Amino acid sequence: MSVGLETTNIEFGKRDNLHQQVLAAFPLCDVTEEDLTQNPQFSKLLATLTQHVDKSGLTVPLKSELDKAEQKLQSQKRLWLRSESLHRGLQEMIQDFCVRKRRATLPPDQTMFYGTMETCLRVTQCVRLLDPSSATTQDQPAVLGLTPQQVIQLLPPEKTVQRMKQALPRELEKHLKRKCLSLVSYYQPEWENESEGLKTSKLSHLPPLLDKEKKRAELLKTTCRENTVLLQRQTQLYLSELVKSIQLLQTLILDHRLKVQTDLDRKKLDYFEGKCELVLKKIKTEMVEIQLDTYTADTISAHRKIREMLECELKACYAEKQAVQSKLSSFEILGKAFEALADEYVRLRQEIDMKNWALKKLTQYTEN
Repeated sequence: MSVGLETTNIEFGKRDNLHQQVLAAFPLCDVTEEDLTQNPQFSKLLATLTQHVDKSGLTVPLKSELDKAEQKLQSQKRLWLRSESLHRGLQEMIQDFCVRKRRATLPPDQTMFYGTMETCLRVTQCVRLLDPSSATTQDQPAVLGLTPQQVIQLLPPEKTVQRMKQALPRELEKHLKRKCLSLVSYYQPEWENESEGLKTSKLSHLPPLLDKEKKRAELLKTTCRENTVLLQRQTQLYLSELVKSIQLLQTLILDHRLKVQTDLDRKKLDYFEGKCELVLKKIKTEMVEIQLDTYTADTISAHRKIREMLECELKACYAEKQAVQSKLSSFEILGKAFEALADEYVRLRQEIDMKNWALKKLTQYTEN
């Protein structure tokens, strides 16, 4: 018995360890330890997949190929960033020169240097735009009918270009040094009032600090991602427990409270029905008392006779209205010709009435 019990405990401990390994291997998978316990075959399948799939869901060969492609991409990025940073540094130098030229008069050698560098940059950009890509074999139409050879002819003299190239590393180094010092002042504003030598010495310690902060930011991102996954799991567990509690509460209400509530509602309903009947009877009594106080027996009989007369007249009016409507409907059948005759009849009746009125007035004047 003791041996069987020990074996059971060991298997149970191994199973728990297996579940933890599966959950750790698939952090983005929405699976709980309870799900793995209820589905042991699925748990074994996930444990087998952990040998062939990483945490991101990629297979081992695909992950290695992806890492190689990522390394190649990073090297290409570094080459592009190197050339791009150099190109932007030269453009910034030209912009600074233009600003200083507007504010003060500069020596002729600097004007010649920056003018030559700007011309060389523009010519190089134009040549790059005009030169078709080596990846395409089709002939491309020339922009504005220009060729790279025609644009190259716009370069300054060779001696001027050589002097510019000789002075370029020194000027570029000065420009980059000013940018680095400004970066140091931005990173640590309290170092802005210090000497240039002290800033230069502190500049050598800046890359490790930035690298350290970058690693700290990446660590914080990883921690935040893990906390997000943990929060999602805890939220799911909390919601499941909350649903169970709500179901239990509903069962409690339906089984125990509703019976008492039904009897209470029935008693309240009987009370309100009796109260409503009492109020209606009281209203009828008040109406009868008001009628008795307002009207006598003779007044009520007179009102009844008046009502009967009005109803008879109303019926006669309705009958007359219906007769007129029937006549109008019969006349409407005749159409527009009858409307013209009716208008003519109305006009003649108006003329006859006017002539009768004039004849009457004339007779009165004659008698007088």
